[in-house]
Amino acid sequence: MTTATEASLNELKAGAFDALMARHELGIAVLDDQLRYQSINPLLARFNGPSVEEHIGRSVWEVLPKLAPLVVPELERVISTGKGIHDLRITGETPSLEGRDGYWEASYLPIFNDSRRVVGILAIAVNRTLEHELERTKEESHQLVRRILDNLFTFVAILSPDGILLDANRSPLEAAGVQLNDVIGKRYWDCIWWNYSPETQKQLRDAIVVAGAGKVVRYDVPIRTVGDTRITIDFMLSPLFDDDGNVTHLVASANDISDRKTRETELMYSEERFRRVFDSTADGLIMIDEAGRIMLANKSVARMFGYSPAEVFDLTVEDLVPVHIRERHRRDRVRYQVHPEPRAMAAMRELFARRKDGSEFPVEIALTPLQFPEGTRILATVVDISIQKNIQSTLIKALKEKTALLNEVHHRVKNNLQVVSSLLSLQARSLPGDLADYFNESQDRVKAMALMHQQLYEQKTYESIDAVQYSRELMGLIQRSHLGRFKAIQTQVECEETEVILSMDQALPFGLLFNELITNAMKHAFDQKEAGVIRVVLGQSDTETSVIVEDDGCGIPLDMELGKCRSLGFQLIPGLVEQLEGQIELVRDQGSKFIITFKTEGSEL
Repeated sequence: MTTATEASLNELKAGAFDALMARHELGIAVLDDQLRYQSINPLLARFNGPSVEEHIGRSVWEVLPKLAPLVVPELERVISTGKGIHDLRITGETPSLEGRDGYWEASYLPIFNDSRRVVGILAIAVNRTLEHELERTKEESHQLVRRILDNLFTFVAILSPDGILLDANRSPLEAAGVQLNDVIGKRYWDCIWWNYSPETQKQLRDAIVVAGAGKVVRYDVPIRTVGDTRITIDFMLSPLFDDDGNVTHLVASANDISDRKTRETELMYSEERFRRVFDSTADGLIMIDEAGRIMLANKSVARMFGYSPAEVFDLTVEDLVPVHIRERHRRDRVRYQVHPEPRAMAAMRELFARRKDGSEFPVEIALTPLQFPEGTRILATVVDISIQKNIQSTLIKALKEKTALLNEVHHRVKNNLQVVSSLLSLQARSLPGDLADYFNESQDRVKAMALMHQQLYEQKTYESIDAVQYSRELMGLIQRSHLGRFKAIQTQVECEETEVILSMDQALPFGLLFNELITNAMKHAFDQKEAGVIRVVLGQSDTETSVIVEDDGCGIPLDMELGKCRSLGFQLIPGLVEQLEGQIELVRDQGSKFIITFKTEGSEL
């Protein structure tokens, strides 16, 4: 550096320059014409990174190696042209900001000597890094808010206090199929969402006036969307205030509640339908709480008990039962509500209810427990069975009369058959032996029929008989009829089941068939034997009834076939089996075995 240059720089550092260097908001340095630091204030030294002492005598390249490529060409142009550079924006890395960029505004002013030659540069810098970071953070925050708003399903718009649309998020724009520029700056009520209806526009204008006065407004309203369709929104206008309490903006927000409105409408219709069904049900329906208070009752209850619909809700369920059983009913109800379970109508159980006028009437009641967040509720279905009771009494009376009549009929038929049997017996006494046998056989058949009628009126059942008991009694009757002739013949009636049930239609052919088979065995099976056994085995399943009649006698000759011989008994047997809708099989093996099977009454076989 020449002596003249030093003198010029020394003059610069005196007086006003010292005052400039002391300014805290400016970074200031003096460079010579070789771009070496001659002076630098502490603020700029901190900007750059090295200390004040580490700057002095060192060049820009040495102090700011990463920033020098940007700064040095500008500094050299000032030296070469003698013209200053003002408010130059510089972005780059310095030792104080390692790994990230800093931001400055710099002015480079030439320093002249007396000969007007540039001997140095006055560098003045303002660090804008913090401001830049704040601005960047602000912009990022703004963009974040915008992204958040645009990704919300909620409709959001910013209005001026007088209703001019300033901004809106993406949801309402996409719903209407418009761009922000299409609606920005317009009066909100003139935008596409609202201008389909003057009434809707007026409602919004009135809401903006109220919100502009500092109050929140909220209401449900339909708006126009793409394709001139409508959706219903939950709309709200909220004022924004400044520090002085003045409204600066209005925030419009809304949610699409079309689905909710649809569900509410469906629920309303559903409740309406339920109420119509509930009230039109002929049976009384009552719902009570844990204390027995009536919470719900249909019109049938009011009509059935003689109250008005309003009066019913002032009652407890105990008010609807006869006075003398109310306390017991209350205890039973409390016990039931501890462990509630569905109960069907109690058929044939005597239950009575009490009307408003004190009269009592018979009822049937079904109980259904229902679980609600508030607790267990009991729904009772009440049926007035006064008419049914009268009908039931009439039917019971008619049934008793019918039973008595049937008893008399069967008794008289049995007596008449016994008269016929006696007449046959008397007639047989005056006939020769062969002819008397025919009368005796007819007498046995009549006795079989009489025994059936006797069992029917003795058992007090008129639809069926027990084949086991009937067979045993018929077997004994046949034996007594031929007492003396078949003393050495043993008879057995066996059955594994407790009972074998035959219908009325089956009983008569069964009895006649049983009589023919047993009588035939007694008369013919033991002609060549002194003694023998006749065994009857009865069986019944859900679908089939079986009867086996077997003996250990001499057997039936091979030339004798059922239905094809002169014996009346053998001629009757196939017809009787046919009446039973069954089948018969004859087994000739060490005696004779008849196997008869037919359908059990009531089965689908």
